Amino acid sequence: MTIEVPEKYALEVSSPAPITSERQHQEYLGVLDKLASKENPTSDEEKYAAVLMTLIEAYEEEHHSIPDAGPVEILRTLMDANSLRQKDLVPIFGSESIVSEVLHKKRDLNKTHIEKLSKRFHVSPAVFFPRSN
Repeated sequence: MTIEVPEKYALEVSSPAPITSERQHQEYLGVLDKLASKENPTSDEEKYAAVLMTLIEAYEEEHHSIPDAGPVEILRTLMDANSLRQKDLVPIFGSESIVSEVLHKKRDLNKTHIEKLSKRFHVSPAVFFPRSN
């Protein structure tokens, strides 16, 4: 099955392949970001995005994983890496007080928060689930 991808989303390689460098990782993230910001992506664009997400997740698991970190520590790390403050996450959580409660472990992340955070930071939703010991 061939997936037709519009030219503006084409990568330097003719078809997505496993990520082998940080430059390639950034390139894939950029394309995924463009696809994610489309209001009405085509079926082919959604399939292409799913392939990119799988390749990105595999690369990040190997190169950017944060072992033994809980959901809040991961969120704080992602905030630091993206120079974000609490108020920058209000669109995800609904209010600054909820952001504060989550960051101070007074409130758990819910499914909606996890979905929005994974899209915002281009990471697997699994990173925001507590690790079982």
